[in-house]
Amino acid sequence: MTCLTPTWGTPARRCPVTTTELAALRRSIEQLRRSVAEVHDTFGDGPEVRRLVNDLERLEIDAGELEGATPAPHPGGLPEHVVVPDTPLDEAMWKDDADDEGVGGYHGSRS
Repeated sequence: MTCLTPTWGTPARRCPVTTTELAALRRSIEQLRRSVAEVHDTFGDGPEVRRLVNDLERLEIDAGELEGATPAPHPGGLPEHVVVPDTPLDEAMWKDDADDEGVGGYHGSRS
């Protein structure tokens, strides 16, 4: 089975989550725990803070369930691969009416 590198927002992964990814997730949750504790110290035990604590607990439960889970396959298959060439563009495209970006336009000879 080949693992696919996901693009942000697209579920392209087709292999189990790695130990490294789970460790990064756990570290992020721990950092969030410290931040929520600071918020609790500042704002007290209001309903907003209790919701944050509840959300944090839910994240921990979900992260635990990921350890044995296998993600569903991406329904659309592999995304289209687009090759962008490294070759220079044709200078004729910029010959008459194109402005140079970021410099307010180019006025004069290009040579």
